[in-house]
This record gives sequence, C-alpha cells and structure tokens, in this order.
Amino acid sequence: MRHAANRARQLSAQHRIPLNTLAIGFGAVGLAGLWTTVSSALRISPIPSELIWISASIVWVWLVIAHLVRGKQSRETLRSQLRHPAQGPIAAIVPVIGMLIGAHLYQHWPSGGTALVIASIVTAAIFAGWILAYWHTGRLTPEAIHGGYFLPTVAAALVAATTSYKVGFPMVAAGAFAVGIIFWIVILTVLLARLAFFPPLPGPLTPTLAIILAPPAVAGTAWFAMHGEKADGVSQGLLGVTVLMLLLQLFLVPVYRKIPFNLGFWSFTFPVAAAATYLIQWLSVASFAGWEIVALTVAGVASALTLTIVIRSLALVSAVGRSGHFAENTLRQADDNAEGR
Repeated sequence: MRHAANRARQLSAQHRIPLNTLAIGFGAVGLAGLWTTVSSALRISPIPSELIWISASIVWVWLVIAHLVRGKQSRETLRSQLRHPAQGPIAAIVPVIGMLIGAHLYQHWPSGGTALVIASIVTAAIFAGWILAYWHTGRLTPEAIHGGYFLPTVAAALVAATTSYKVGFPMVAAGAFAVGIIFWIVILTVLLARLAFFPPLPGPLTPTLAIILAPPAVAGTAWFAMHGEKADGVSQGLLGVTVLMLLLQLFLVPVYRKIPFNLGFWSFTFPVAAAATYLIQWLSVASFAGWEIVALTVAGVASALTLTIVIRSLALVSAVGRSGHFAENTLRQADDNAEGR
C-alpha cells in the first residue's frame, strides 16, 4: 500500500493538478450563493452565508495557488493542459468563481467588487474566444465531450449576466445573457448527441452530466437579477426546463450510484446549488402557505449533498495507502480515457 501511494505521488509530481479539482471551489461559491438567497428570501441572519462566502473565497485562492505551484514543478505546460479535450473547458471555472465572489464583495466594497467582476469577465471572454478557436481546429473527438463543455461559454456568460448587472453594467448583462442562451442550445445539442451515439463517459467524468441541470437555473437567476423576481414568460419557461433537467438527474441516480466515489463528484455541487437557488427564488415569488418550510428543505437537501461530498473527499485523500495524488490520478486517467489514450 505504501509503495502504491509513493508511486502515485511520484507520477503526480510530473503532472499538473487535474483541472477537474476546480469544481471544489465552484461548489463552495454555489453553496454560498444559495444561502445568500435563503437569508434574503426568508429574512434571516446573513451571518451563515457570509461565513460560507469567506470559506469559498479561501478555497478559490488556495486552489489557484495550488495549481500554480504544481505547475511550476511539473513537466506539463499550462497550454497543453488547456488544450486537453477533457480538461481544458473546466479552466473556465476560475474566472466564473471570480465573478461570483466579486459580485458579493461589491455589497461591502463596491470598487473592489466591480474590479474583480470586470477582470473575471474579461478573462472569461478571452478564454472562451481562445477555446472556441481551438475547437474549430478539428482536433476534438466526440468521446471527449462532457458536461464541462458548458463552462467556457454557457456558465461563464450566464454568470457574467447576473454579476455585471449587479455591479451596474446592464448592457453587458444583456449581451452576456444572449451569448449564454445561444451556446446553451448549441452545446446541449452536441452533448446529447455524444451521449446517445457514443460509449458512456468514464466513471469519474460521469458526474459532469449533472452540469446539464445548471444552465436553465443559472439563466433563470440571471433573468430575475435583470428584470426582478416576478413571473413572466421567460422566467416560467426557464423554470419548466429546470424541472425537466431535474427529473433527468433523478433518473440518472442509478447510474451515479454505480460509480466509486472520486473527486469528480464535486461536479454535482454547483448545479444542485444553482437549481436550489432558482427554485427558492420561485418559491418566494409564489408565496403560498408554508413556502418557507419548502425553501428550507430544498436548501437543506442541497447543503447536505455538498457536506457529504466534503466528508467523503476528506476520507478519500486521507485513507490509509492513499493520498491526494491517488485521487488526482483517478481523475487524470478518466480524462485520458475520454480523450482516447
């Protein structure tokens, strides 16, 4: 066991940390945003949500530093990692998290929050343009496509719509919303075709299917941010699609249960938190008798999922004969399998 762990550590030291691990920070900010919505809708103390935001910010900075430090020690280049068909799109998580943290920071420090949101949106836009150009080189294989392909254009654009509006740029928000919706349709079509006509995703990448749940919910939250939390044709349509995507996830639970736990399970956290956030916003709009209890139940379920994944992740990387390097190699092997290596 000790020899296997040392071997895994030696192999991992030659590689950069898999970009899949960035989902840890994404899940953290998703949970923070969820409890901010809960505290606002139910008019309860914002202290719990503020503590989660602080924790999420620390996790984000820690992840970025960890990736940079390993990158300097690795034989791999950042360019090669970004060009990896399975890993590359996931890099978009870094500026997306920056947008969300910046928009929240804006409430306490307007100039600092605005600067972080703008810098993150610019970074995300540049990355989206670059990766779209790379995708047009014809080097992708259908087997490499997974739910993470929503991140550079769909998630980044829809989150940019919400956050840019919050810091006072409504025209940017409208443009970003349009980009997100257009690429949501395009990427969803490609992904569904890949899932229907090609072999299943490798186990550790299968949880990225949960990302399908996020776009309608994030789009709905963006629409509410730009137009107010009220029932209209667009918000009702996005709610309907969110419910359908939620039903899809429920029917995929038997598939997920067959997968041994790995760090790829963090892919569940942000989509579930985003869907819970949008549903709670709708519960607030509906305001039927007892909606507050339903809202707390929804938030509790989403939070329990994240907490469970936190606990199991800690157990995974600290188990006897295992380490964080072992967990990294599981993700790396799945990425390479998706690429066809």
